[in-house]
Amino acid sequence: MQDLFDLSGKVAIVTGTSRGLGQYFGRALAKAGADLVITSRELARLTEFKQEVESLGRKALPVELDVLSQSDIENMVRVTMKEYGKIDILVNNAGLNIRHPSAEFRWEDWDTVLDTNLKGAFFCAQAVGKEMIKRNYGRIINIGSCTCVFGMEGIAPYTASRGGILQVSRSLAAEWGRYGITVNVLAPGWFKTAQNAVLYENKEWVDYITSRIPLNRLGQPHDLDGTVVFLASDASEYITGQIILVDGGFTTGATKAIVRDKD
Repeated sequence: MQDLFDLSGKVAIVTGTSRGLGQYFGRALAKAGADLVITSRELARLTEFKQEVESLGRKALPVELDVLSQSDIENMVRVTMKEYGKIDILVNNAGLNIRHPSAEFRWEDWDTVLDTNLKGAFFCAQAVGKEMIKRNYGRIINIGSCTCVFGMEGIAPYTASRGGILQVSRSLAAEWGRYGITVNVLAPGWFKTAQNAVLYENKEWVDYITSRIPLNRLGQPHDLDGTVVFLASDASEYITGQIILVDGGFTTGATKAIVRDKD
């Protein structure tokens, strides 16, 4: 049974690995046996993580990537194929967020968020998918969030991009299943990263969010390990076009109630 989750000999591209969730995902895949391609807009920011992956006995190829650049995406695939000769797994993680009241968003804010989170992810999947189709094998994991399935104030472009990534994933799953390629969405709940760290400075907000999570705590890095390895491995070969929410139950909409015994 454990062999189903073994990624030994697999090659995984993880975009946006200079910090945060990207490193969580890359670390988990490396521990499961995969060799990595790690990316950032600035190569220098990958040095420490490259060393960490290599300390696990795995390879890590740093590649400069801005997902807004088609030439960068094409180069990422080209150097990966030159180094490893194949691509088994893509974790489409690179993304960003801009926070404003909806009445205050600028035209360029919308473009920045949607182009990065949705357009960039699609064209990374397209470029990698072309190589996977040749081998009739692939695992594409698009990283979403809880906002794939519900709205939230102050981040309208972000929620649009995350809803879009779910629909794009379903479309790719429908089209590429015949080639042995699965496409799924891993949607984390509340995990503290550099992108959302400012929210965690507000204790009242943290207490409120925690009160809405049935498991009664915010996410920790290890909470994502099992799901990303599962979706990257042969254990999930009959699962495609799906979303897995790793959110402690937040999207159940649960609220805590005071239960009183009857008199």
